[in-house]
Amino acid sequence: MMRFFWIREERTPPFNGSFNATHKWRLPGVKCNACGVTWGGAGHQYPSVDLSHLPERSRFVRPWPVPVSELAQLRERIRPWVPSGVQLPPGTQLGPLEGTASGRFGPLTSQGDILWLVRRDALERLQAQGIKGLLGCKTELRFRQKEPPELLELQIEPRGRLHPDCLPSDLAPPCDACGRVALRLPDEPLLDAASLPVDRDVFRVGDYATVIVCTERFMETVRQLGLEGMAFRELPTRG
Repeated sequence: MMRFFWIREERTPPFNGSFNATHKWRLPGVKCNACGVTWGGAGHQYPSVDLSHLPERSRFVRPWPVPVSELAQLRERIRPWVPSGVQLPPGTQLGPLEGTASGRFGPLTSQGDILWLVRRDALERLQAQGIKGLLGCKTELRFRQKEPPELLELQIEPRGRLHPDCLPSDLAPPCDACGRVALRLPDEPLLDAASLPVDRDVFRVGDYATVIVCTERFMETVRQLGLEGMAFRELPTRG
């Protein structure tokens, strides 16, 4: 049986690279009149999406909340350019990462365990070992140093879900209007084995997209190649 692991950041000397950046475009947050909650999701990031051709692209740079009806309109406007079948909750981020960066970057660098940058040479080594589903997207990070590294952002898409056995028995259903689920990450997450993808070695948990998971094959390859920056915690699965 395939084993799966939760990917977390692991800082290792001599690497001290850091960045302060955000994506070029985003869906705004939502103010829902039905459930009364103003919110935006995290972990839904599609750096490969290019909205520069949209005449109304300025509508995708404002983070403040909009009504559910306006969010639905904006969501459908970008639907043709995002990966097929993905959810687009309020707060979804799109386009290249923009901002500043400094320091010495290792092969793999995280921002809050939610976003991962990879040096191009490290990505090519992983792909050469047959790791599936890795998409590295160009960034627009500004360095002060000469000859900065080429850093790509991994586009990690949501797949699979948490197993019902680790969720509260009284979990309320999603809001009919905005889709919000009032779910707190369980202390001991359990993955639903039947829902997990077979076409990629790294993915986000579909119903909790800030949790990034990899296969045992990916973890072993990272360690064999000596690619520093990631720590791994096994997550159990249940059928």
